[in-house]
Amino acid sequence: MNNKVEQETDEEISKSQIKREAEALKLIGRQLVELSKKQLAQIPASESLFHAISVAHKIQNKNEALRRQIQYIGKVLRTEDIDAITATLDKLNNKHQQLTHATQRLEQLRDQLIEQGDPKINELLAEFPVLERQKIRQLVRQANKEKQQEKPAKAAKDLFTYLKPICL
Repeated sequence: MNNKVEQETDEEISKSQIKREAEALKLIGRQLVELSKKQLAQIPASESLFHAISVAHKIQNKNEALRRQIQYIGKVLRTEDIDAITATLDKLNNKHQQLTHATQRLEQLRDQLIEQGDPKINELLAEFPVLERQKIRQLVRQANKEKQQEKPAKAAKDLFTYLKPICL
C-alpha cells in the first residue's frame, strides 16, 4: 500500500511535464540573453543569474556553447522567482503598446478639454496641479475658435504637446 501512495505522488508530475517546464525556462533564458544591459537591470534576479547571462553575452557567436549556456541559465532559473521575471519581461516587451495606449488616452483627454471646457480643466488641475490654468484655458479657447472656423487644429496640437510631458 505504501508503495502505491509513493508512486502516485511521483507520477503527478510526468517526465513530459518536467521537460516542458525545462523548455519554458530555456525560452525565458533566451529572452533574458537578448535583453540589453539597461533592460536587464530592471529584472528581479539573483547575482548568479546575471553572471550566467553575462557569460552568454560573451559567447554569442558560438552556437553550441550558447545553447549549453542557455540550458544552464534555464537550470539557474529554477531557483528564481519566475512570476516576477516573466511579469517584468512582459512589461519590457509591451512598452510600445503601453505608450500607444497612453497617447490615445491623452488625445481623448485633449478632446474632452476642448468639448467640456472649464469643468474638465478643473478636474485636470486637481489631478496635475503643476499645469498652468491660464495656458490651458487659452489653448482650449483657441482650439474651439479654430474648430468653429474650420481651420487646421494648431491649438489642439499645441495643447497636446503641452500636456504630454506632464500627463504621460
